[in-house]
Amino acid sequence: MSRQFWSRIEDGIAELVIENPPVNALDSKGWRGLSQEIDRLNADDSVRVIIVRAEGRGFCGGVDIKELQAHPDRIVEVNAGNYETFRALHRGLKPAIAAAHGYVLGGGIGICGSVDIILCSPDARFGVPEVDRGALGAGAHLQRMFPLQKVRQMYFTGEMIDAQEAYRLGAIERIVPREELRAAAFELAGKIAAKSPTMIRLAKEALNGVEDGDLERHYRWEQGFTAQAYLTKESQEARDAFVQKRDAGFAGKK
Repeated sequence: MSRQFWSRIEDGIAELVIENPPVNALDSKGWRGLSQEIDRLNADDSVRVIIVRAEGRGFCGGVDIKELQAHPDRIVEVNAGNYETFRALHRGLKPAIAAAHGYVLGGGIGICGSVDIILCSPDARFGVPEVDRGALGAGAHLQRMFPLQKVRQMYFTGEMIDAQEAYRLGAIERIVPREELRAAAFELAGKIAAKSPTMIRLAKEALNGVEDGDLERHYRWEQGFTAQAYLTKESQEARDAFVQKRDAGFAGKK
C-alpha cells in the first residue's frame, strides 16, 4: 500500500496529514490504517491534541470510488474503516482539530463531523455526493455540523456549500487564509496543549456524554443502508458512470 497519510508529534501536538493524490480519497486499507493511527496517537501519553489536515488540492475526497466500482464487496471493509476512523476522532479523549481546505466530501465530512473544532480556508467546500455515487453515509456527521433541513437539502441535491455559509451556520470556528491555515491550527492546539491534560481529557469525555444522540449508533444505522444500496443495479450504475465520466441512467435499473 502506498502512503496515504503521515503523522508527526511536536510539543504535544500530533499532526496527522492526509496526502494521497490526486483527490485525497482513501481506499479500504487507507481508511483502516488511518483509524489505527488515530488510535495510536490517542494512546500516546506525549500527545495532548491532534490536528488533522491535508496536502494537495483538497482536504479529503472520501472513499476510493474506483476501488468500490471494481470490488463492490469491499464496501464492508470500507464501512469498517470509516466507522473506526470517525469513532477514534470522536470518542478518543484527545481534542481533535480539523484544518480543512478545498473540497471536503464524504469521508472528509465524516472527519470534520467527528472532531471537536474545525478551521478552514476561504476555498473550503463541504458536500456529500453519496447519493450520486450510489451510496449513503456521513449524514449523522453532517448533522453534527449543520441544521437538520440544511443537511437534507445538501444530501438530496448533492450541492456543496462554501466556507462562508458553513461559518454562518456555526460549523466553522474560524476562516483563515490558506497559507495561514496550518499555523492557525497549531496556535489553537497550543492553547489547548498548555492546559492540564487530565482536565482536558475529562472535559472531552463529559462533553461527549452530554451530546444529543449517539453519533456512532446513528452512523452505523446509515451504514446498513449503504450496504443495502450496494446490492442494487442503480448503485452500480452510479459508480460506473462516475468512473467512466458520464451521466448515469437509471431507467429500468433497480
